[in-house]
Amino acid sequence: MRGIKNSRSAGTNPAEPGSGSSAQVKRSAKKGLPPGTLVHVGTPGTGEIEVSVVEYNNSEIRERKGTDVQELLQDRLSAFSCWIDVSGVHRESVIEDLGSHFKVHPLVLEDVLHTNQRPKVEDYESHLFIVLKMLRYDDRSGKVGTEQISLILGSDFLLSFRERKDELFDSIRARMRVAAGRLRTSGIDYLAYCLIDLVVDHYFDVLEKLSERIELLEEGLVTAPSPDMLRGIHKLKRELLTVRKSIWPIREVLNRLTGGESPLIRHPTEIYFRDVFDHAIHAVDALETFREMVSGMLDIYLSSISNKTNEIMKVLTIIATIFIPLTFLAGWYGMNFKYMPELNSPWGYPAVLLAAVAAVVIMLVFFRRKKWF
Repeated sequence: MRGIKNSRSAGTNPAEPGSGSSAQVKRSAKKGLPPGTLVHVGTPGTGEIEVSVVEYNNSEIRERKGTDVQELLQDRLSAFSCWIDVSGVHRESVIEDLGSHFKVHPLVLEDVLHTNQRPKVEDYESHLFIVLKMLRYDDRSGKVGTEQISLILGSDFLLSFRERKDELFDSIRARMRVAAGRLRTSGIDYLAYCLIDLVVDHYFDVLEKLSERIELLEEGLVTAPSPDMLRGIHKLKRELLTVRKSIWPIREVLNRLTGGESPLIRHPTEIYFRDVFDHAIHAVDALETFREMVSGMLDIYLSSISNKTNEIMKVLTIIATIFIPLTFLAGWYGMNFKYMPELNSPWGYPAVLLAAVAAVVIMLVFFRRKKWF
């Protein structure tokens, strides 16, 4: 694995922080490189990577943080389960050092650095590699953001890799500090379940936010449709597509973890994985319902616009119809014939005016009885 690092040392790493480029490093950056070459693909990170190490057993827990992997792991206790959480994956040297220490397959390390992976699970006998997608909803922009969460599960260790530094797993650490908690007594595979369950729980937070947007948009479409709402429908469709790409594959991941294929997942823990699998199915069902609702919104928008146009045309038609007899009277008595007896009558103008008013009233009564307005 040290050879991997040397094979790329002669070139410039496109994802190296401080390179002056904020554009996302694409997969094409790996073109022509041998399999297992460690190149970060994704949004370039900035700053130092933070490595958090938690060692625990039934009676004791040890925690430490830092950036030097060798220093953090030099005092590792063999009788303890070890959880290493890495915040940031933009420095290949840190990922390589961890992989070398725990004898992780080079292709796994390559996929950890490639942050555009599809959710999946791969069995390498001595360890399991699990890729998840974390979803976050931005209230300001209304967009759904994704973050790759990579897990490497061994017999007595769990490595987790995140793209950003945040408080996502702080609740898990707080639970581990409780000596009587299940996390301290149920093995490292149960810790993997807790992390996956936390990621799936965030799916429902995002789905609830999208559900609120769908309800508001649906009400507006019925009452006052506008071109802005049409843009909102297309934006919602894009966000739901992003969510679908993250949620749909996780069913296969959890199905494999509950199938008893790997000895790293103990039978007592499979029950918990089946529970989170059920949660994932609920999330998928809700997502498909939302997609159908948003697809139907376009039909609602077109129907609302059509109804609004019909109402306008109906009013204009009634007005035009009312003016037909008035136009007839005006045109009749506007003829330039010399002998028209009504022209010399003192009651001619009031009679024509009264006839016009009577025609309007009769037509309005007729329209009303027909319930045309």
